[in-house]
Amino acid sequence: MQHLDLFKKSNGSIWHRKPVPSSDDGLLLTITRSNLRAFTPGGNRTIRFTQIAFDRSGQQFLASDQQGNLYQFSLTKNKFKLLLNTGNPCTALSFSLQRKNEVLLGLSDCILKCYDITTREVICWMKGHDAAVNSICIHSSGRYALTTSNRVAHLWDLETFSHQRTLNGAQKVGIMKVCFIPSSNYILTCFKDDTIFVWDMENLQCQYQLPVPPSRNKPRYRSLATTFDGQLLIAGGKSRFLHLWTLESKRLIRIIQLPLCVKTVKLVTFLPDTLDMTSSQTVGVLSQDGIMRFINIHNCNLLFEIGSQNNPIHQATINSHGRYILALMENGNINLYNTPSLSADVKKPPEPITKSVIIKDKNTSAASGNHDKPSRYPDLHGIAPASIAKNIDWNGPQAVINRTSDNTNKDSEVAIASRPMSKDLYSRLDFKRLYKILKGFGEYPSKYRIFIWRSLLKLPENHECYSSLLEKGTHSAFLKLDEEYPIKSRKLLNNLQKTLSALAHWSPIFGEADYLPLLIFPFVKLFHNNHLLCFEVIVTIIVNWCQRWFEFFPNPPVNILSCIENILGAHDSQLLDHFIRNKIKSQIYAWPLLETFFSEVLAKDQWLQLWDHILSNHPSFLLSLVVAYVTHSRRALLHCNEKDDFKFYFHHRNAVNIKAIIEEGYRIHSTTPKNLHPKYALQNFEPITSGQYPIFNKFPKFIVNHQANERERIRLEEMEYLKQRQVTLELQRETEQKIREENAWRRNQQLLTEAEAQRRKMVKVEEEKMSNQKARLQAMKRELVMKELQLLDAARRKVLHSDEVQKENEIKRLDEDLERISRQREEETRSALAEMELKALELRAQKEMFSQANVQKLAKTQQKAINVRNQYQLSYRNRMQDLEQEMQHLTLDHQAKLNKVEDDEVETIVKMIEKDSASIADRYQAELLKLHRPVRAENQQQHNEEEEKDEEQITNLENVQHAIPSVEVIRSDYFRNRAHSDLPFELNPMADIEQRREFERHETALLSNKAVLNTLKLVPDSVIKYKYYIKGGHHDLGVENNLF
Repeated sequence: MQHLDLFKKSNGSIWHRKPVPSSDDGLLLTITRSNLRAFTPGGNRTIRFTQIAFDRSGQQFLASDQQGNLYQFSLTKNKFKLLLNTGNPCTALSFSLQRKNEVLLGLSDCILKCYDITTREVICWMKGHDAAVNSICIHSSGRYALTTSNRVAHLWDLETFSHQRTLNGAQKVGIMKVCFIPSSNYILTCFKDDTIFVWDMENLQCQYQLPVPPSRNKPRYRSLATTFDGQLLIAGGKSRFLHLWTLESKRLIRIIQLPLCVKTVKLVTFLPDTLDMTSSQTVGVLSQDGIMRFINIHNCNLLFEIGSQNNPIHQATINSHGRYILALMENGNINLYNTPSLSADVKKPPEPITKSVIIKDKNTSAASGNHDKPSRYPDLHGIAPASIAKNIDWNGPQAVINRTSDNTNKDSEVAIASRPMSKDLYSRLDFKRLYKILKGFGEYPSKYRIFIWRSLLKLPENHECYSSLLEKGTHSAFLKLDEEYPIKSRKLLNNLQKTLSALAHWSPIFGEADYLPLLIFPFVKLFHNNHLLCFEVIVTIIVNWCQRWFEFFPNPPVNILSCIENILGAHDSQLLDHFIRNKIKSQIYAWPLLETFFSEVLAKDQWLQLWDHILSNHPSFLLSLVVAYVTHSRRALLHCNEKDDFKFYFHHRNAVNIKAIIEEGYRIHSTTPKNLHPKYALQNFEPITSGQYPIFNKFPKFIVNHQANERERIRLEEMEYLKQRQVTLELQRETEQKIREENAWRRNQQLLTEAEAQRRKMVKVEEEKMSNQKARLQAMKRELVMKELQLLDAARRKVLHSDEVQKENEIKRLDEDLERISRQREEETRSALAEMELKALELRAQKEMFSQANVQKLAKTQQKAINVRNQYQLSYRNRMQDLEQEMQHLTLDHQAKLNKVEDDEVETIVKMIEKDSASIADRYQAELLKLHRPVRAENQQQHNEEEEKDEEQITNLENVQHAIPSVEVIRSDYFRNRAHSDLPFELNPMADIEQRREFERHETALLSNKAVLNTLKLVPDSVIKYKYYIKGGHHDLGVENNLF
């Protein structure tokens, strides 16, 4: 046993020395793929393999790991290589039967891909599954493929890689297994409810359903397998029973009970026989314990087992020849086992077709039924299902299992006991009785024809010798047999190629005989299920009935044809003369019948009936039958004059009476003269030897060797030519590839240049678009800024308007306050006037009293008043000028301040101006008081001194009464003019200035009036109030003066 680690390897050799299987378990090779890990104990981690699959030849296999790497292993070339990385783990893997270089992969992303392993390219992607594909089955023709997931199955056409059909019924119950039945156009499906149906591939119509034995516990099938000939089906599941059906009769024929240690069957598969690859008598069963047991389905003997509980098997597959078993272990490694080294029972020939029926009692069956079982599994045996019908007939060589209906012993059964066929069984058959049956019925019974032929020919069944011939492989002369003979059935073509190769390995003459395929084809078709029997029948016929055929090779057997011509001349000279006149030789009318053994001119039943008589008579009887066929067709042949007509007649089927031909053959064989009879020139029948096949060298060895050498030379030359052609083609392909690459490079350069120019144009256009977009963006920005400014201006205007409205309301409130104050002052003035009127009345009363005294004092008072007036007017004017200048400066300062501040500070500034105005008014009043205090004191002194001038003052009181109303008129006009101004009261400073000047003029005139002054001296509590409102910069000035 050798070990192969694929760590950091992409190719290399599988074995470094000659592989020798292990004597314990037949293990040839263990394949692992480790991955260096620095942080794990030991430093390595195994990368698990997930899928394995053999190709059609069985000499190479593929393996995929969990990282998506796909490896190819060739056992004949002792090479392996890394093909590709799929990118996703593989869930199903299978080779394509139609094209050897194609492989189908089902990936974990629910996609089915077809790869070419030669070019390592993806040929096609096939989508349709919504879950991961768990199995792929290829039709025997290689054209169709079945892919299965847990819920649905799809049918694909691999020639066009198109989806054909979908199994819709599987979506309700779930699919367990879907596969093709070999050598048919049927699809086998097993659902999760344990129902097994067979469908027609063309229209997916159900053909039949297989019976499942009723039981308390359902079998819950998990795996199914069919033989390569499609005759048997076996199924296993979550139980220790295997169910075996025959698909030909659609019946359950056997239930195999497995050992007690088996609880669940994970996989069942048939092991092909070494001698007959299409049939099988051994089944491999993989159970839940990871051990795969191989059991004979006929006697239920355990042949061998692989795997162990320490190293269990997860998945297994067997190549088409049954020589290798590829097992995928639970630890992710791959083990390769050699089947012949596991058990010698595998190489044993199949059981004889005869079986004896032994009636066993219930009490003795258990004791005598286990004598041939291994002691390790005493419970391994085959039983007849209790639910099968009363009688289960096995056609032909099969046995019969019956359940007796005896009331006394209902449990007694008729079991099957196989006994080896006795070697002298052929001698027991009485040839004379068989010949009588043949004479009486004209043919042997079709049911026993093969058995009778075996007994007549006394076949030795040399299994070892035949196996050694098969192991030599396909002969070089028949490598291209499918091109010369395009047989529709691949199975039949393989059998024909195998038989021809065995004959060519047995004797080299058969590799050169070009008519050999036509000669043996009917026998290959007849014995398609038993290759050994077919080969020995053909060898026996060639040794006995083809005597002296190859003496004139490569020409037809002239000696045999001349003998036929002599017999024809003896029995029908007229027909022979007709042949001679038309230059028709025996190679035209006799050799076509011999080289095909009548298969071209007779139907199957006629051919079998004819060969019943040929094999039961002397080998020379074949020549008599040739003459009989010609003479039986004399009427048709006498009317033929063209050579092509004769050729056509002897190469096609004709309406002939086979019984008449056989009777005519017997007549010719019995009435032919001794000097012409071929039985004296041919030897009697001799069976072939047992153990080794006889030596066949009755042919011109020089010619055969020369032809073999020539063929070998031609083959070598052809191989050399093919090699040179391959080299030339490779050089041509490389040259063409370089030319294509150069042209592609030039095209790419041209495309790049064009693309560059186009890109430049595109860039220019894009730049223009960008500039336009930038301009539009700037315009949009300007518009947005303008809109924003407009919105801000509108908001500012709204704020200003709201502030303006607020200030107007405040001004209205101030006006109302001013009007209220004015009304109060008017009331005070009216009250003062009333008081003055009262005092005037008092003064009138006193006038008369003091009129004389006051006249004198009045002159002095007037003179003093004029002086005081002049002095007061001068000081008053100077002071008023100073105040006016100061007021102008204050007004300008306040106006400048008001221009700099916002509208929200107007109220504060107004307050400041009022405060300043108040301070100015206070100072102004103080100055006035300073000016008037001495005048007042002096006037008071004069008043005290000149009391006598009362009369004169009383006289002047009338003037005062007329003057005071004029001041009130001026004040009322002042406020009335302010009320009728166009501008608001706060924003019309000119009206205040004009009113002030007019008021000052009236005040000056009033002060200049001596009578008024004298009156004012008498009224010290009178108050003259005035107020200036200057609204030039949103400020007003109020001055309140007490003149005295």
